[in-house]
Amino acid sequence: MKILQIAVGIIRNPQHEIFITQRAADAHMANKWEFPGGKIEQGETPEQAVIRELEEEVGIIARAPQLFDTLEYAFPDRHITLWFYLVEQWEGEPWGKEGQPGSWVVLTEDDAEKFPPANAPIITKLMQQRLGN
Repeated sequence: MKILQIAVGIIRNPQHEIFITQRAADAHMANKWEFPGGKIEQGETPEQAVIRELEEEVGIIARAPQLFDTLEYAFPDRHITLWFYLVEQWEGEPWGKEGQPGSWVVLTEDDAEKFPPANAPIITKLMQQRLGN
């Protein structure tokens, strides 16, 4: 079984819109929407990884990412630990630098099914923040 450590960036603008990207058709969890991020490399902290991944995937330089949550999730073929960072300050404009579609969205409860299942608690937490609960 694969064991993966993943750093994830939740890029949120002042209007509480979140920038999301779509997974490739040939990737694990194909065509699902996701928060951009990727594997933490050897010797790298989760924060360093999220800054690197956001520059590689969506072309921004994240400033002062804040740890939002950590989750562990088991798939039949892999176990992942996800480090979610809230990014509200950055340089540049996010876009699908690797050819993936990207979009600014206001998340709703209905959106959870469009994401990998490990993201559902994060979507709920983001919605609660936006609604002031």
